[in-house]
Amino acid sequence: MMNRTIKSTIALVACSAMAFGALAACGSSSSDSSAKGKVYFLNFKPEAADQWKEVAKAYTKKTGVEVKVQTAASGTYEQSLKSEISKGNEAPTLFQINGPVGYASWKDYTADLKDTELYSQLQNKDIALKDGDKVVGIPYAMETYGLIYNKALLKKYTELKDAKVKSAEEINSFDKLKAVADDIQKHKSDLGVEGAFTSAGFDSSSDWRFKTHLANLPLYYEFKEDHVTKQPAKVKGSFLDGYKKIFDLYITDSTTPATKIGSKTGEDANAEFSQGKAVFYQNGTWAWGDLSKAGMKAEDLGMLPIYIGAKGEEKQGLATGSENYWCINEKTSDANKKATKDFLKWLLTSDAGKDALSKKMGFTTPFKSFADIKSDNPLTQAAVEDAKSGKTPVSWNFTVMPSDNWKNDLGSALLEYAQGTGKWDKVKTAFVDGWAKEYSQAHEDD
Repeated sequence: MMNRTIKSTIALVACSAMAFGALAACGSSSSDSSAKGKVYFLNFKPEAADQWKEVAKAYTKKTGVEVKVQTAASGTYEQSLKSEISKGNEAPTLFQINGPVGYASWKDYTADLKDTELYSQLQNKDIALKDGDKVVGIPYAMETYGLIYNKALLKKYTELKDAKVKSAEEINSFDKLKAVADDIQKHKSDLGVEGAFTSAGFDSSSDWRFKTHLANLPLYYEFKEDHVTKQPAKVKGSFLDGYKKIFDLYITDSTTPATKIGSKTGEDANAEFSQGKAVFYQNGTWAWGDLSKAGMKAEDLGMLPIYIGAKGEEKQGLATGSENYWCINEKTSDANKKATKDFLKWLLTSDAGKDALSKKMGFTTPFKSFADIKSDNPLTQAAVEDAKSGKTPVSWNFTVMPSDNWKNDLGSALLEYAQGTGKWDKVKTAFVDGWAKEYSQAHEDD
């Protein structure tokens, strides 16, 4: 059985995007192909697919080993992995899991990484995913999320005669956040915005922000209060009132009527924010790539914690952690394993590989070889400053959510509530009863 504690890691953070490809062996003979091996990485996030293709091309040019990049569509990674992993020696040699729950599904396919460069390069080996003495997953990007805000727009608001705060630093609780958001909504024509918050879209490209990342806040406070250190069989929903408060704020002080959020996408939210139509945008360090492409400058952006009205939240920091664990396929050939390990070593130690991960993809990695690299990502810089501030970071507890089905049922209940076709009680049921049900089904053979 897995015995991994949930840890709050104060770390640098960065854009989350992953993916790389299959190294199809060079040459035409089967013996040459078998000796050289191949690498196939199934990409989890679409936003870094182009960068990974560049990495693959560079590695092929240097080594003669062909790299294939396959990217799963948003929200379909598990389904894609199930399909691809069944392809024997053509299956992914490198794939990703999100933590202990993901490991439970793929433990038969995870090779021991204890003797790899990947593991030896970790600055803190405690953040590796382990099963007893076996190292089964290595996090390659530490990330942070919260409420990204437009500095110029928020400053414009604070300069209003009756503004509720005079600086972003004064927003340190849900009550303060609500007062500001409500007031921005009231003065949106004066500020030239369409809402305090971007649309809370429930398309699959956006709904994870609320059924996963936002849902982490009530879990964090419940686990903290009850001293929970591993995946529980049940949750109480002790802080669901706070979850409701912040979600209500998102859908009332918004660019978009709640009745229309079902079709709104992540791209819509990104566009609304980058075009100055909203002051706040719940997302993380990984959003910088899309925001910069849309024309935003580093000096435009700041990030605040997400507040839900919990006691002592004035000392709460941003949410920092990882759900990006690399795993090598135990069932692939030895040649493929070696090729994959060689590719990863190149990524972590070569100038080209390090530049791709840290600059082009914007990752803040937990590896020794990146210690001297400073990120150009302003959201990462905000996360670093937050970590140094003495505030307590919010740990990523959504890695122990019992299943994707639990998240999907919660998302459906949230959408019905937002649209007025369902009650909040259904959200509570999905959160609490759904957890017990999904946990029980996942552990019925234990």
